[in-house]
Amino acid sequence: MKILIKNGRIVDPANNIDKKGDLLIENGKISKLGGSIKEKANKTIEADGKIVAPGLVDMHTHLREPGREEAETIDTAMKAAIKGGFTTLSAMPNTDPACDTQADVKFLLERAREVGLGNILPVGTITKKREGKELSRMAELRDAGCLAISDDGASVADAGLMRIAMEYASMEDLLVISHCEDKDLSSGGVMHEGYFSTVLGLKPFPAEAESTIIERDVLLAELAGVRLHIAHVSAAASVEVIRNAKKRGAKVTAEVTPHHLTLTDERVQSFDTNLKVSPPLRSEEDVRALKEGLKDGTIDAIATDHAPHLANEKDKEFDYAPFGMIGLETALALVAGTLVEEKHLSWPELIRKLSTNPASILKYDRGTLSEGAAADVVVIDPGKKWIYKKEDIASKSTNSPFIGWELKGKVTCVIAGGKIVIEE
Repeated sequence: MKILIKNGRIVDPANNIDKKGDLLIENGKISKLGGSIKEKANKTIEADGKIVAPGLVDMHTHLREPGREEAETIDTAMKAAIKGGFTTLSAMPNTDPACDTQADVKFLLERAREVGLGNILPVGTITKKREGKELSRMAELRDAGCLAISDDGASVADAGLMRIAMEYASMEDLLVISHCEDKDLSSGGVMHEGYFSTVLGLKPFPAEAESTIIERDVLLAELAGVRLHIAHVSAAASVEVIRNAKKRGAKVTAEVTPHHLTLTDERVQSFDTNLKVSPPLRSEEDVRALKEGLKDGTIDAIATDHAPHLANEKDKEFDYAPFGMIGLETALALVAGTLVEEKHLSWPELIRKLSTNPASILKYDRGTLSEGAAADVVVIDPGKKWIYKKEDIASKSTNSPFIGWELKGKVTCVIAGGKIVIEE
């Protein structure tokens, strides 16, 4: 099977390519790139005026399967993912049961093969059942196919245990993805501590609950010599901690979500529970710091933290609704509008944050259009405007505050493993 993409703006940050030309895919691999390709193909896609880039890689997805299939399944998550341009998802382990055995890892990989729409990278737990008491069997998780471990949704509170976990992870060359939250400081908070939490009378979640644990985990990672990745950074103080750690040469990377780049705590005045996320939406000052962190390389990646919930779960008082929003279908357009349109990043820099860097951090062989690489490709119309409508959502859940928004930048074609999985 040959697929020829014609006249696109080819953007491949891994090889510093940003030029107009053609791309040929043959037998599931990138065969030729650049210039005018004359070979006949089974399928030709016209991409004039569009960006042709490596498939996006999400480092932080909650698939819900197994255990919460009423909110999301691997099938519906992958359908949402390809609509948003993502061909690889890292499956966070806070499922039921948690992903802490070889059997759990193999289940996810087998389900991904059955669905056949893209790649699933299972993330194993740091501790058994994510309880923060006993370490998971990291060597077995690695052998089964895990590239990373995390207790996402909770920090490992015991610093001694976290140090030992990092030492074992270093021996197995596993990436440690840290959800940084001091539960004693966040103490049941539901929104950012500041002016609006005071006005609204909602329990505060201070930024220091995040930044203090980031500081701790960075120091422990330096001690253990492990690769550390900080999940969903939300606060200016956190950006500064990471920036200083990188200056020291620490092996630390970080991600930010589209919602933390586009929304602030002021919006919580609507009491829309789809705005309740962990960590919470922060202040304008924090958002500015996050954008600067992306621009100067302190923050390496953009990840969705896609977190589906049923409508009846979110339809509660703000205090009692669960944390999280969906984000796979809107991520690209939101960050393009926020970062490219406002000239914080160029398109190649944005693709690097959404594809090349995440793949590199995970040590996964995607995020590139190199000849011979697996043909995971996204075609983007950067100027196309569209309305995010509830009835069009591919995810099984619809908990998004962006419904009804006009967005700019639309995925028009996705190729995963050399197969066209979506085409407008």
